[in-house]
Amino acid sequence: MSKDMPAFIQLLEKADNFTLRRAVERLREGLFDPFGVSLLTARENQLNSVFDQGAQDLAKNKSTHLCVCGSYGQGKSHSLTYLRQRALQQGFVVSSINLDPREVPMHDFGQVYRALVQQISFPDSDDSLVKVWEQWSKGGDTKQLKGKKANPLSVIPECIPHVFKAVLTALANDNMQLSRRQKGLKKHAAFRPREFPWILTNALNGNSPPVVRLRQALKYREVSFYKEQSLVCRGWEPYFALVRGLGLMFQQMGYKGWVLLFDEAEAIAQTRINVRRKSYAILQRFFCPEEPLHGLYPVFAFTDDFFATVKGEDYERSDTRGEAEQPYFAENYAKAWRRLNIHDLHDLSSREWQTLAEKLIHVHAKAYNWQPKPGELQEQLTATLKETGAQEARLKIKALVNQLDFVQQGVVLG
Repeated sequence: MSKDMPAFIQLLEKADNFTLRRAVERLREGLFDPFGVSLLTARENQLNSVFDQGAQDLAKNKSTHLCVCGSYGQGKSHSLTYLRQRALQQGFVVSSINLDPREVPMHDFGQVYRALVQQISFPDSDDSLVKVWEQWSKGGDTKQLKGKKANPLSVIPECIPHVFKAVLTALANDNMQLSRRQKGLKKHAAFRPREFPWILTNALNGNSPPVVRLRQALKYREVSFYKEQSLVCRGWEPYFALVRGLGLMFQQMGYKGWVLLFDEAEAIAQTRINVRRKSYAILQRFFCPEEPLHGLYPVFAFTDDFFATVKGEDYERSDTRGEAEQPYFAENYAKAWRRLNIHDLHDLSSREWQTLAEKLIHVHAKAYNWQPKPGELQEQLTATLKETGAQEARLKIKALVNQLDFVQQGVVLG
């Protein structure tokens, strides 16, 4: 019996039938299931160790990152799903997205930010970023500020761009109080309090509502400084600064920070060279920041092909479009990224597959309430593993579940 089997049995005993059947059904389809991930993750001690080291560095106000590397089907997405659960358990805010170049391309960081906010999860709430911020700033849940006599708005970092700083302030304020007579005046014709939550929510989510309407919302939410700078965001830099600032803000709100999980990040290397160099520049800000990224813990899933492409780029190439010749790439990223924090995934050993098959027998038996013969069934699953050979892990698991279905049907039908 493997060392983690007692903990596995304990977790299995607590699970209800619906959760287990859903996990088995998703494994049967070759899909991920959050509970299945918590039950069937192999080498979790290694993954825990490397993630926790980054969390400890973050607690010491050091910048950190993690690259989970492996071939297709070796469990990168599974590992990120596992890390998502672990980060939430440890008190991190978590966002998990796929860097699909057609929908969420890395070089368009405004789109990346919108996806991160859309997929955000808090450890103690299912609410959105806007709701959590409103509840925290208005609800008096500010024990972290003890002794400072500061209002909750003091947790908004200086590095957050002006427009988002104004929006966060407006969301924490109530509408201006106007009398019935004042509401009838022409100068308050733009006072439409029902619109303000929608406008402010879209602004914080990165959807850029019309500036005129945003300005009116800020005015009637009594944001004193909104006229000091432009309310327009251009380029990717403001969105990166916002992500950086929100990581620090979450820490000051009492969370451990913001874990950003980027799956399929190797897609960056499959884009055109003019797009790749923009994406590399953004990655450089995550991997080798000029200033510490307080509260921000980025985790990327790459295949080895990505780093082969980075190594093979022509860093001697010049950009001749301007008056002065400049290097096409801002850095030699092959050199700059030689010391990244990389966690390599490897194929499971035959012994680890045997342990996984044994766990699957327990899960399937409890899900469908039947009594297998473990020794005999283990031999059948071993034969299935030999037949599936070097297939992807999820396909091998799918084959094991199908074999368990077949045996269970035989038992039921006699």
